[in-house]
Amino acid sequence: MIRRLDHVAVAVKDTESALAHFRDRLGLRVAAVDEPPEIPVRLTYLDLGNTWLQLVEPLDPTHPLAAWLEANGDGLHHICFGVDDVECELLRIGPPGVPLPPLASGRGRPAGFPAGEPPHGVRIECTAFDPAQDAGSLARADDPPAPS
Repeated sequence: MIRRLDHVAVAVKDTESALAHFRDRLGLRVAAVDEPPEIPVRLTYLDLGNTWLQLVEPLDPTHPLAAWLEANGDGLHHICFGVDDVECELLRIGPPGVPLPPLASGRGRPAGFPAGEPPHGVRIECTAFDPAQDAGSLARADDPPAPS
């Protein structure tokens, strides 16, 4: 079951250049940086309050994302939903009868994309929903307390 929008991913050729805009100009706080061992990418998560903006930079010029960036330039790459069961959801939303692609991870959680072409031009990723971390607000530590 889809529980929430987990993040919106922007593919970038250079994370530091992107941070000059998203962090320095827009004021978004970097919440986490991850380089999963199974895929050569840098994932930088910026706190949007109720979800994350994920910057995705390929660290290997032969990675498919590097080719995607050459063809498309920096920009929106995918949206990701937090789900109860990643494998079950990927099989449900993917094409019938097509095997499950290998899973990866981000923020230490299993994640993956369904097989096949993205419907309506929107690439979808699913990641594990963690009620302890995801059910509440992503309010920043420096936000003022809510009125009582």
